[in-house]
Amino acid sequence: MAEVGAIGGFFALRTGAPHGTADGSVSTLAAVYAGDGGPLNRRIDRVAARLGIEERRVAASIAHLGLAARLWSIAIGHAVLHGALPALHPADLRWSPDHSSPDDLLLTDPHTLPASVDTILRTVQEGHLVPLAAALRRTTRISQGLLRGNAGSALAGAVREIDAWAARTGRPEAATGARTLAEGLFAHPGLAGTVHGSRMRRRSCCLYYRAGGGLCGDCVFDTPPRPAGPGQPVRS
Repeated sequence: MAEVGAIGGFFALRTGAPHGTADGSVSTLAAVYAGDGGPLNRRIDRVAARLGIEERRVAASIAHLGLAARLWSIAIGHAVLHGALPALHPADLRWSPDHSSPDDLLLTDPHTLPASVDTILRTVQEGHLVPLAAALRRTTRISQGLLRGNAGSALAGAVREIDAWAARTGRPEAATGARTLAEGLFAHPGLAGTVHGSRMRRRSCCLYYRAGGGLCGDCVFDTPPRPAGPGQPVRS
């Protein structure tokens, strides 16, 4: 885990006994997916306050993208470097919405699974991102297409981070392995078509530009869209 964590903060994962707090700031992701909206709402509120965002769906999108990136990075990083990945079962994965990586996630049962495209899909896409999207849509008006695009963008971002790390450390096989896994993962119906080209540029917008932060590196837009007028829809 130390080697994988060295790729970058999003790849780091803590393990050990849980240390919850009285206000419930640490919860299992299984509880969040099952309907405990407190931690998820707190993360969205925290993102909104930090970036000065008034639109809740924008803060929700950014919060979702961050957690999706954490989950993909951990799984892909371990798969590429060690041929196995942490099981990341939602009931064993504690999440603190008040912290950033690596302190936001704690795995209490760090057993591993053999790495394959199917295992990674079951672990991350089906085990986390599908129920996470459903949980977000219970609390926030946000489109399924946007969240699907976030999932693809987060996966592509993890691959690019491994590319950069591999170039720095002389590990070209890691970059090749990550690209090969990504090719298989992006063939899944839940991720297919979310990015395109060798740069894996996304086909939808995460709405970050509406927080005044400009465009993401893989943004579907070349320039920030003009604000929509009254009654006009905003592309997402």
